[in-house]
Amino acid sequence: MSIDSVFVHKMWVDSELSKMVKGGVPFPMLSDAGGKVGTIYGVYDDDAGVETRGRFIIDPDGVVQGFEVLTPPVGRNVGETIRQIQAFQHVRNSEGTEAAPSGWSPGKMTLKPGPDLVGNVWKVWKTEMAFD
Repeated sequence: MSIDSVFVHKMWVDSELSKMVKGGVPFPMLSDAGGKVGTIYGVYDDDAGVETRGRFIIDPDGVVQGFEVLTPPVGRNVGETIRQIQAFQHVRNSEGTEAAPSGWSPGKMTLKPGPDLVGNVWKVWKTEMAFD
């Protein structure tokens, strides 16, 4: 979503994104003309009429689980966004019995929150979750 019109989005997909992503982006691009949504999330600058680049991960209940806001000269990391979505989905599906540590990806070990873990995360991390 951006403050650009749907026509600008189409031009961007046709002339740029389709050359970088086979078939273009696999989701609809939304227009926030006037910055109403950007204002709600605190990324719209009303004086300049622009939005700062932001990414918001919102769960099925409408709760913001994660966000990142970057100034225009720095690009976002789509791979990291996908990893975080997978981690949030995994934790949600575990109904609170698992936690995804830093850098977690599908197939890697999770943490099991509980009294035995308090003060002992370093032991589990050291023996089971060595940095790749």
